[in-house]
Amino acid sequence: MSLSLRDQLLKAGLVNQKQVSQTNKAEKKQKRMEHKGQVEVDDSQQRMAKEAMAEKARRDQELNRQQQEKAEQKARAAQVKQLIEATRLPKLNTEDYYNFVDDKKVKRIAVNALMRTKLSNGALAVVAHAGGYEVIPREAALKIQERDPDRILLLNSHVEEADEDDPYAAYKIPDDLMW
Repeated sequence: MSLSLRDQLLKAGLVNQKQVSQTNKAEKKQKRMEHKGQVEVDDSQQRMAKEAMAEKARRDQELNRQQQEKAEQKARAAQVKQLIEATRLPKLNTEDYYNFVDDKKVKRIAVNALMRTKLSNGALAVVAHAGGYEVIPREAALKIQERDPDRILLLNSHVEEADEDDPYAAYKIPDDLMW
C-alpha cells in the first residue's frame, strides 16, 4: 500500500515526528475554524475558474457571432448572384455603346436605342458581375442595392419636376449625348 507524502518523508528521515505532529495539529485547527466559520475559505481557485469560464463563454459568443456574419454575407452574395443571373438582359453585339463610370474609369457596354433610353430614364441599371457588367431591370437593381450597394454601378433616378413658369419646359435636355 502506498504511503502518504508525510509518511514517506518521515521514513526517509527528512522530517522528524515532532514536525509531523505540528503539521497535523495545524491542519486540524484550520478545519475546525473553517467548520465554525471563523476563517474565510480560500476560494480564489473557484473564482479564477468562474472567470475563465466566463471569458471562454464571451470568446465563444464572439466567434459564433462572426461565423453567423460570414454565413449571412455568403447568403446575401448568393442572392445577389442569383438575382443578376435570373434578370440580366442578353448581351448585344452592336456598335452603339453606353458609357458609365466604374472605379473612376469610364467603361462602356453595348446597347441598342431602346436600352439607351431606358438606362437614361432609370428603367434599367448596370451592375458588376463576375468581372464584367450586366444590364438588369430597375426592380432587380433595387433588390440588389438593399443587399450589396457596391454592385450597382449605374442606376439613374429619373425625377421630373414640372416647373409651371419654366420657359424651356417644351425643350427636353438630353443627358446622354452621343459624339
